[in-house]
Amino acid sequence: MDSELKEEIPVHEEFILCGGAETQVLKCGPWTDLFCDQSVKRPKLLIFIIPGNPGFSAFYVPFAKALYSLTNRRFPVWIISHAGHALAPKDKKILKTSEDSNAQEIKDIYGLNGQIEHKLAFLRTHVPKDMKLVLIGHSIGSYFTLQMLKRVPDLPVIRAFLLCPTIERMSESPNGRIATPLLCWFRYVLYATGYLLFKPCPEKMKSFLIRRGLQLMNLENEFSPLNLLEPFCLAYILL
Repeated sequence: MDSELKEEIPVHEEFILCGGAETQVLKCGPWTDLFCDQSVKRPKLLIFIIPGNPGFSAFYVPFAKALYSLTNRRFPVWIISHAGHALAPKDKKILKTSEDSNAQEIKDIYGLNGQIEHKLAFLRTHVPKDMKLVLIGHSIGSYFTLQMLKRVPDLPVIRAFLLCPTIERMSESPNGRIATPLLCWFRYVLYATGYLLFKPCPEKMKSFLIRRGLQLMNLENEFSPLNLLEPFCLAYILL
């Protein structure tokens, strides 16, 4: 089953500008542009995965492939990264559409509120209004999902699934009052560490370190994991 998923199911990687931020989108299935495909074969439903933290889309590829296979390959399964958690490689083109160009930049897009608006902006500009949605949020992605439904109650969502949900006000809890300021401060340490240690490090070495870590966790990744060590991404993972 695993070998069949790897060989047969196409996964298309795109980098777009959404709300003013570079965003990685992984698309499982043959549909890459739901607006252009107006044929009778165009799917009527999109399964949309919102990651936890860090918002590294590639971690969810095996899950997306399994969903696509179990739904008899009838519906696309898309995964979106969080704003600031993925940067396009130097050799990767950032796709721009007229909708993206006309879209207003989101204020504080790397903050909690901005991340929610970031996902809504993507749905507005890349998914037709008549397309039904199944939202799957993992961890903090579950909180984003609930807030999206609250802010835009007319979203055409037929199901929402919350996996290991983080939906409470963690920063207001007793531990959160201590941990939140420390984590906010620690992100500057990561930012400095990233520039001093990882920025000058050869890409082959960075790739080896990350892939070795993924192997130790029994995870495989077919897309570039180097984003995880970019100083910019390291800082915003703890924002």
